[in-house]
Amino acid sequence: MAVSKALLASLVLSLVLLNLVHVFADDQMATGRSLKGIGCDSACKVRCSLSSRPNLCKRACGTCCSRCSCVPSGTYGNHNECACYAAQTTHGGKKKCP
Repeated sequence: MAVSKALLASLVLSLVLLNLVHVFADDQMATGRSLKGIGCDSACKVRCSLSSRPNLCKRACGTCCSRCSCVPSGTYGNHNECACYAAQTTHGGKKKCP
């Protein structure tokens, strides 16, 4: 009886993990991002092209990109495209990512 409960529990856990992997793979395909990530340097160069302080912008953007594996399109705004990017804050509570 104990063996069958353990077997059933491991089967359920395996199915849950398999479903999570499937959902993650579908999300990666839908967003067009691969597991390798994106080219943070080129994405941040575009993002910070109109900044008054491009070096500071690129440094902050690079940090956010490496943590989140995404950079919103355009040179400003569009934070809804990358929730992780938008959620990054400084110690003072201000948005970290340009």
